[in-house]
Amino acid sequence: MKENVSGCPVEEAMSLVGGRWRMLIAHFLLDGPKRFNQLRRDIPNISQRMLTLELRALEETGMVLRTVYPEVPVRVEYALTGDGERLKPLLEMLHTFGRWLKARPPREESEQDAESDGAARKGMTTIRIQKMTKGTAKNMRKETAK
Repeated sequence: MKENVSGCPVEEAMSLVGGRWRMLIAHFLLDGPKRFNQLRRDIPNISQRMLTLELRALEETGMVLRTVYPEVPVRVEYALTGDGERLKPLLEMLHTFGRWLKARPPREESEQDAESDGAARKGMTTIRIQKMTKGTAKNMRKETAK
């Protein structure tokens, strides 16, 4: 894991749960232990390599326990540890927030137009500043040449 540079607890948490897949993997492991291919079916867009890397990272942080059963063929299961179970309230909040995001009405065109007008005005201001700077540079060259 990367070193916490700000000392902020939020940064510490984000280094653990950040990224696209880790929280999703933890979400599916809340139901109980799962095998690798069960997780692949639950998360169809994740590549095998990425799932392996994310499971290893979660295992390294102590959030996921990897259990290898001495059978032929070998059976491997992944489960949340006690520390991993502490993610449950966070996952529930993310679930609720995600449902709210899906249900909210689309933004009105007037809001989008207002934002694009603001961006256009900013662009105009930038162009004016650039012209003023160029004009100032020309005047300075003229004064230096005299």
